[in-house]
Amino acid sequence: MNGPTILTILRMLLSVVFTIFVLLPDAWAKIVALVVFIVAALTDLIDGKWARKQKIVTDLGAFLDPLADKMLINLAFLVLVYLNVVPLWIFAVILVRDFAVDGMRMLAAKNGVTISASIYGKWKTTFQMTALIIILLNLIVDLDALAIAGNIVLYIALALTIFSGADYFIKGFKQFTKTTK
Repeated sequence: MNGPTILTILRMLLSVVFTIFVLLPDAWAKIVALVVFIVAALTDLIDGKWARKQKIVTDLGAFLDPLADKMLINLAFLVLVYLNVVPLWIFAVILVRDFAVDGMRMLAAKNGVTISASIYGKWKTTFQMTALIIILLNLIVDLDALAIAGNIVLYIALALTIFSGADYFIKGFKQFTKTTK
């Protein structure tokens, strides 16, 4: 257990705290939820860089980091679907892509093949978190410009979600065909 892994676990806990506060009806609770989400998102930036810089990358951290990201992002989208802010179909695409990519990566790992994260997956996560921050901010201030900006970034995130998922499957297929020949 090292500092970056503790930050990752903190992100998982903050995901639950965020969910509780965003569901409360009071404006102050939405502000707390936004702050908690931003802090949790920042831990995603910090933990990986910290681990690589200090050369303390662990198997546990490598396993928990994407899990913590998925918890934070998917709980946020789930709550926003519940609050009728984000369409269910967008969340469904994001969730199905995550399950499909994770399943493919597990199958690859079982066969001794590692499919590393791509830049497109990192962009996807960045745009998803940015869209969520804008949408959450709009829950507090309710401005048309924020709603438009949130939707634009959300649809860019959706496109990156689909594109990065396809990229993982193409890489996975190529690696599988190399190992089976």
